Amino acid sequence: MNAPSTPSTGTGQPTEVNGYSWKALAGSAVGYAMDGFDLLILGFMLTAISADLNLTPGQAGSLVTWTLIGAVAGGIFFGALSDRYGRIRVLTWTIVLFAVFTGLCAFATGYWDLLVYRTIAGIGLGGEFGIGMALAAEAWPARHRARVSSYVALGWQVGVLGAALLTPLLLPVIGWRGMFLVGVIPALVAWVIRNKLHEPEVFVRKPAPAKGERFAAFKLLVKDKATTKTSLGVVVLTSVQNFGYYGIMIWMPSFLSKQLGFSLTKSAMWTAVTIIGMMVGIWVFGQLADRIGRKPSFLIFQLGSVIMVVLYAQLSDPTAMLWAGAVLGLFVNGMMGGYGAVMSEAYPTEARATAQNVLFNIGRAVGGFGPVVVGALAMGYGFQVAIALLAALYVIDMIATVWLIPELKGKELH
Repeated sequence: MNAPSTPSTGTGQPTEVNGYSWKALAGSAVGYAMDGFDLLILGFMLTAISADLNLTPGQAGSLVTWTLIGAVAGGIFFGALSDRYGRIRVLTWTIVLFAVFTGLCAFATGYWDLLVYRTIAGIGLGGEFGIGMALAAEAWPARHRARVSSYVALGWQVGVLGAALLTPLLLPVIGWRGMFLVGVIPALVAWVIRNKLHEPEVFVRKPAPAKGERFAAFKLLVKDKATTKTSLGVVVLTSVQNFGYYGIMIWMPSFLSKQLGFSLTKSAMWTAVTIIGMMVGIWVFGQLADRIGRKPSFLIFQLGSVIMVVLYAQLSDPTAMLWAGAVLGLFVNGMMGGYGAVMSEAYPTEARATAQNVLFNIGRAVGGFGPVVVGALAMGYGFQVAIALLAALYVIDMIATVWLIPELKGKELH
């Protein structure tokens, strides 16, 4: 399919927002929403799955762990493939892989086949973040790049919110098998949108890779001192991001119910209010980063995170904690609106999706330890010490931003 001619720079980066820009954004955001929706419904369904298939707590937990392991592996593998063969082509493969194996989960007869289906569905899911971010960045003008990255990041939150609202309503009616089939619907929507898209002009115009250069995209992440510095900085930022997110979102609701006597409804309300705060934060970050730059925006949000985390530790009134949760979410997760833009600008087209997926997934892997570490500190030393650790991490984040992250606002992609 030939691309319609639209105003663009010498490298093919569009200078105006057009119909293709919006379709590329929709195709990226729907896939990332599917990622968030899938992981959260799995968490909600573990009790029902365990009862039905007689799983031990360890087996139930491993379904989540292996989905994430699959996602990390899939992210690295498909990111590199998309830098070589195209964004749309690879996103079409990954969505089919996810849809087929998520659908098969509905027909699982025991632990082992379900584990295999979940792992392979995770591999399909893994490509969504990085390839989607690269596609959106390449389809939009430079002056809107942080905004469009934030809109893709909002997809995840919409998926999480959808799962939080729909699962309590649907699970008692259609059961966990029916919920897996519901999880296929966003995948089908994403496939339909992507089926109508062509590759971004920036990608089409990039030089063909040299033969035998299989790991060229990975080498470009550390090609010189400046790039290695940026890669290290992004790993620090995404690690703190995921550590804080999982540490707060997974561990906090159980803390609120056990320590402060929050009912399940109130804990769910806290989660919903915090997610809405996060969505506002992501949107605000995208707007701000396109106006004042990437680095100042990160530093404002990191400082806000330090202040909010410390203030939050002092609260004990349930109502105050509920609303402060929204402001905490705004700062802590708002930065998700910026990573896509920073990585899109820091790496060339032939390594863009690889960079997004490799660097963000390293952060995701580190972040997986968040709930364990925060929980252990809170149990051993109290809530205040656990919170102090999170505050210290955001201070490290600020140092990394100042010394390691370059300001690339408005840079033309190449």
